[in-house]
Amino acid sequence: MSDFGKVAVLMGGSSAEREISLISGKAVLQALRDKGVDAHAFDPSIRPIWDLAKEDFARVFVILHGRLGEDGTVQGALELLGIPYTGSGVMASALAMDKWRTKLVWRAAGIPTPKYRMLSPNSDFKRVIDDLGLPLIVKPAREGSSIGVRKIDTANELGPAFELAYHLDPLVIAEEFISGQELTAAVLGDKVLPLVRIEAPEGNYDYENKYFTDAVRYHCPAGIRPAIEAEIHAAVLRSFEVLGCRGWGRADVMLRPDGSYSLLEMNTLPGMTGHSLVPMAARAAGMSFEDLVLGILEGAQLG
Repeated sequence: MSDFGKVAVLMGGSSAEREISLISGKAVLQALRDKGVDAHAFDPSIRPIWDLAKEDFARVFVILHGRLGEDGTVQGALELLGIPYTGSGVMASALAMDKWRTKLVWRAAGIPTPKYRMLSPNSDFKRVIDDLGLPLIVKPAREGSSIGVRKIDTANELGPAFELAYHLDPLVIAEEFISGQELTAAVLGDKVLPLVRIEAPEGNYDYENKYFTDAVRYHCPAGIRPAIEAEIHAAVLRSFEVLGCRGWGRADVMLRPDGSYSLLEMNTLPGMTGHSLVPMAARAAGMSFEDLVLGILEGAQLG
């Protein structure tokens, strides 16, 4: 493992997802050390990023979540420093972090994604509801971990949900609600791992249920028809490629009762906590957490 040289595990950061990043980072750090890698924790909210070059780090495992970590900012800094890093590059990270622009690219490429409208303080909320129907989903365009996401069942809920999302991000999306099975598809290199089906209480797969309760049930294998799973695999891989992603990632998918599906978003730096979905899918594919982490590190690159 000395071939990897000195490895920094970038964790923490200053986004709203700092807490989750620290949990993910500690798990990644321990896995690398268990494999004999000379790995060290590095929090860019505490130390200047250029210390990575000063301290002769040869590679960086990026496990920051949210803004300034998942949006191409850190990736650009690492490009300037000339240090290979894991995951997607600058453009793909920036695109995938922005759910609106992700939808624009996917729609242009013919990838199914839910209908939506962008919201602003001047939006005609009644017209939005007429266009999308109820219920619908309101979310900030550039947050992760379901932060600021609300399901709207009645017209009078839309205004407060918009205000909550707008407080987090001036780009706010209203999206049609897709009823069906919630799936997630992890991508590792050029392969899609087995799908995970998520059963959340009352369909509420929010921040708390994602990370801090045991109320959610996960099924991997997902238990859906092989032909549909194969079709979703192909669409997810295509969605990953058209955004320019590389290394690893995770797409969220909704499967309708009639067998049609829609891709919701692409996560270029998914969680690696005890509740996280990529390790779950890797385990179903016969891969340990340590081997998953090592495989991601092997793919570190520049450009």
